[in-house]
Amino acid sequence: MLPQNQIDRIERYLNGEANSSDITWVEERFSKAQEDPELRDHLESDWQNPQPDSILSEVDLNHLLDRVHHQIREKEDQKRKTTLHRITYFYTRIAAVLLMPLLLGGGYMFGLWSKSGKELTATSVIHAPLGSRVSFNLPDGTTGWLNSGSSLTYSLPFADHRNVALEGEAWFDVFHNEKKPFEINTVNSSVQVLGTSFYLSAYRDENYVEVVLQKGRVVFSDSSKTKNVTLQPSERLVFCHGTVEVTPADPLKYKAWTDGKLVFRGDDMAEVARRIERWYNVKVELADKELERFSFRATFEDDSLEEVLTLLSMTSPIQYKIIPRELNSNGTYQKQRVILFKKLKHKQS
Repeated sequence: MLPQNQIDRIERYLNGEANSSDITWVEERFSKAQEDPELRDHLESDWQNPQPDSILSEVDLNHLLDRVHHQIREKEDQKRKTTLHRITYFYTRIAAVLLMPLLLGGGYMFGLWSKSGKELTATSVIHAPLGSRVSFNLPDGTTGWLNSGSSLTYSLPFADHRNVALEGEAWFDVFHNEKKPFEINTVNSSVQVLGTSFYLSAYRDENYVEVVLQKGRVVFSDSSKTKNVTLQPSERLVFCHGTVEVTPADPLKYKAWTDGKLVFRGDDMAEVARRIERWYNVKVELADKELERFSFRATFEDDSLEEVLTLLSMTSPIQYKIIPRELNSNGTYQKQRVILFKKLKHKQS
């Protein structure tokens, strides 16, 4: 078995805290793993005795394969490529088990591993359950948030092919790598970026894609590649029914939900209704078409649905009705419904 000080060096390497001596030691040790019985025995022991607490306390195996893919494959020399294959060889079975569905701060991630020839690949999915928000950290250093009911899918190894698929709503802070653009695919479009902070919404059932850029540069393309639009900071793109519209926007409004804030800045009622639906996992209906011309401005933080609707009715000529969840015949419950309708004017006597 490996002594604790050597395990600590591996942990520092994976956490990005290693000094030059640690880096040299880890990469040389794994590059000769086949001929290193002590290292091999340690890894095989971890596999044969899968005690979650002891494994995670000694080596963060859940992230090991992924992180080493990123750190080593970024380097070009053949020695480090050889190191990658050695680590992959020893940790394939361990990672395959540890990347089963895991509960991660209200969301979950899972990996499906396959092997084609000598190349090992995996598909990982990060999901935010309805009514929740989940942060994520990708292998290349890209970070961000997923909003309620959203999922992000990507393949491993990730560093050489930075492609992800999004269904739902997310905020991205993309790690800059000019030689390897980061691409996000949705149901009917794609967004390519270098090093950028931006918002993207693409729910499958809405036929509506929205991109708001805070900094950097993104290129939006529809699925047929007939529409290619480059966004500048503080611009908002909406792609709906084949039409692209670009307008000025305040990116902070579209980032506020990552801090637990629901922000409206002159949004029309159709947009207000859509965002309340996602935030509270309810169904909002506009009973009167005329409501769509009204706009709303407010900031909410930790407010209940009832409190939001009350303020809405106090500041707009709108009334609301909440219909409780109903039990379906199959034993499931419908979503709570909120009906918004125009406030009736009382005649003066």
